[in-house]
Amino acid sequence: MAEGTAEGTAEAPLENGGGGDSGAGALERGVAPIKPQYLTTKEQFHQFLEAKGQEKPCRETEVGDSAGNDLAEPEAKRIRLEDGQTEDGQTEEAAEPREQPQTQKRARGQNKGRPHVKPTHYDKNRLCPSLIQESAAKCFFGDRCRFLHDVRRYLETKPADLGPRCVLFQTFGRCPYGVTCRFAGAHLGPEGQNLVQEELAARGAQPPPVRNGLDKALQQQLRRREVRFERAEQALRRFSQGQPPGPTPAAAVPEGTAAEGAPRQDNCGAQQVPTGLGTSTPPSSPVRTCGPLTDEDVVRLRPCEKKRLDIRGKLYLAPLTTCGNLPFRRICKRFGADVTCGEMAVCTNLLQGQMSEWALLKRHQCEDIFGVQLEGAFPDTMTKCAELLSRTVEVDFVDINVGCPIDLVYKKGGGCALMNRSTKFQQIVRGMNQVLDVPLTVKIRTGVQERVNLAHRLLPELRDWGVALVTLHGRSREQRYTKLADWQYIEECVEAASPMPLFGNGDILSFEDANRAMQTGVAGIMIARGALLKPWLFTEIKEQRHWDISSSERLDILRDFTNYGLEHWGSDTQGVEKTRRFLLEWLSFLCRYVPVGLLERLPQRINERPPYYLGRDYLETLMASQKAADWIRIRCLGGLEVQGWSRGPGSWRVLCRPWA
Repeated sequence: MAEGTAEGTAEAPLENGGGGDSGAGALERGVAPIKPQYLTTKEQFHQFLEAKGQEKPCRETEVGDSAGNDLAEPEAKRIRLEDGQTEDGQTEEAAEPREQPQTQKRARGQNKGRPHVKPTHYDKNRLCPSLIQESAAKCFFGDRCRFLHDVRRYLETKPADLGPRCVLFQTFGRCPYGVTCRFAGAHLGPEGQNLVQEELAARGAQPPPVRNGLDKALQQQLRRREVRFERAEQALRRFSQGQPPGPTPAAAVPEGTAAEGAPRQDNCGAQQVPTGLGTSTPPSSPVRTCGPLTDEDVVRLRPCEKKRLDIRGKLYLAPLTTCGNLPFRRICKRFGADVTCGEMAVCTNLLQGQMSEWALLKRHQCEDIFGVQLEGAFPDTMTKCAELLSRTVEVDFVDINVGCPIDLVYKKGGGCALMNRSTKFQQIVRGMNQVLDVPLTVKIRTGVQERVNLAHRLLPELRDWGVALVTLHGRSREQRYTKLADWQYIEECVEAASPMPLFGNGDILSFEDANRAMQTGVAGIMIARGALLKPWLFTEIKEQRHWDISSSERLDILRDFTNYGLEHWGSDTQGVEKTRRFLLEWLSFLCRYVPVGLLERLPQRINERPPYYLGRDYLETLMASQKAADWIRIRCLGGLEVQGWSRGPGSWRVLCRPWA
């Protein structure tokens, strides 16, 4: 949802349509100009894929159809009609009579009769965690445990392994999922014991590569509402009294407040959550600490002393909901992304201790400049959430989502709605800026309505409120993706925001687009959909070239994403299903990429959809398909399924051989 959904919607409409015939001379607006020798028809395209590249399609027939049946993209959904109305707007009395079923019911709401596609087979005969985790001596639930304790029975009902190689076992020397791993044959002994590579495991005995996880004790305190937010409450009290928030002098802090509200340390020096409400420790009792004594809990950092965020000229990967997960960010970092940001997290869900929401804050060790993005509509929840993150996670900045256009967020007062709620917006920014020890950034759009720009009026106020950096998406909420990004307006906003740095965002798919964007005077550029279509875009921008990447190299990227996904989500059935889901989600964007060697004109524009074409080999053609069944074939090649036509080592290389 929200920022990621705004930046990563696969069904985003074209600026100028994008339909039309896929003929050899198709140079229509919204259609990518592909060389005539590669163009084909819809029927020949799918016929070639069904033949698995064994038969070269006949090119004697005329490419294109005079009737316009071969569209450059799948047909749009048919408009749902009201009762008694035809497609051309006439009533049934005025239109030609046609046979209707006797019981015609108006379709309303969601398709609630659709089949349930969520995998449920891993909910049956699940093995008890005490048998998976070697550190667990006995089952925590005892006789009340509803999980399976018979390993032999579990192995009899367990699905077959997906492959002979376990990524976790080869990377870390030990697979923590044991017999539940879908690649367990690589690390199970003759008696079913979990093998360990001692040398590799000893070398990898380091802190985990992923940080910002949710501690179990903190989760329980959040669910019981035992966590106290002293700094946030002080800022909120000032708002209620009509005073601007500011640093609290040491003399004004009540006695015992610092000891109670400040993070305390145990014997090992590990920072823990503040003592919550209802605990037995009195506020005035001394806290046993280890290490140097500081006055950080009394004397806060002033805004001028905060850590500076200097990312001018760097390539910023946008926070993309669903697709901008940690494995995808690792792929982009490998290709040259400088700054990464986690997916949009809802502040109320974070305060409730939801594991799924806290998972969006996880940070890999390769992400040297990393931030998290928060969404909310009220100063109290946003300020408390900012204070919570300041205590518990390691980030370089916190971003406020003021660009989400979807109704689910907008109608609750969040996202783009904050641009019209200046009082709430100011309280959120000032409150979060007071409790955070890292810079605060904001991402906004040009406005809410299409022809009513608000950004140029908000930018000077954001600068005065203490925002370190603003990213401007060159479209309004109402426009979504029906128009190109307005970089001329972004150039005007650069002057309004000065000296505060302003990043620009929108329609960047090549290094030429990035160069034109930098000519507007922005401090840097944020890349969103362009990274989904081709994550190697960061390399193209830094090296100032067009990369005619081969289909085998693109498949290697998908294989790396699969390995990263299994490392992140796990190699058991649930982890494999999550990796499959996000891989298929990403493939819905990758199919819109047109290889450089096939284009008549460089570069490809982000609003140009490809017509039907046959690539230089079978795999390149398969990657251009917009059918979900073909994405599943690619997923099988990525390593998550070894069955059917993709079985056997090296079989994917056969698919990369040229057919022409």
